[in-house]
Amino acid sequence: MNETHHYSQLIEIFDRCFFQDFQTRLIKGDDEPIYLPADEQVDYHRVIFAHGYYASALHEISHWCIAGSERRKQVDFGYWYCPDGRDAMTQHQFEAVEVKPQSLEWMFCVAAGFPFNVSCDNLNGDCEPDRIAFQRKVHAQVMMHLEKGLPARPARFVTELCSYYSTPPLTAAQFPWPEDL
Repeated sequence: MNETHHYSQLIEIFDRCFFQDFQTRLIKGDDEPIYLPADEQVDYHRVIFAHGYYASALHEISHWCIAGSERRKQVDFGYWYCPDGRDAMTQHQFEAVEVKPQSLEWMFCVAAGFPFNVSCDNLNGDCEPDRIAFQRKVHAQVMMHLEKGLPARPARFVTELCSYYSTPPLTAAQFPWPEDL
């Protein structure tokens, strides 16, 4: 495991950024990731990421950063999800809803000095996703965030990641056009 990037660091950073204001914690899970709002047993919200994977934590944080206050009251934010094994139409729908979270995830990765890999998440589907076309859409969303500014929660997280990992502020030059990868 890369000692420079350990999931426990993200738990610490996330807690520092968001627990007081949002009563939300980042939690290492054993299986599939899930978001669980506070309930009778646990008095805080939980962003649970898969198997202690650093990249999974960043991805789940990106979904949390997008979810509005009403969505954050629902299990998994009430989002639609169709698992691996999608047909072409369902894959297209999946990619459409993943552009924004993966754009934030890419920004979080760069802020942390961690490699980003776009995920089409359809290894067993009956269609071959166009990874480059999808990453171009994600890239366009990153450029829009850089131009217009990030919303408050992801901006706070990027700032903390840059501070923790001593990385420079984000610029367009840090996000190569997908053909250059």
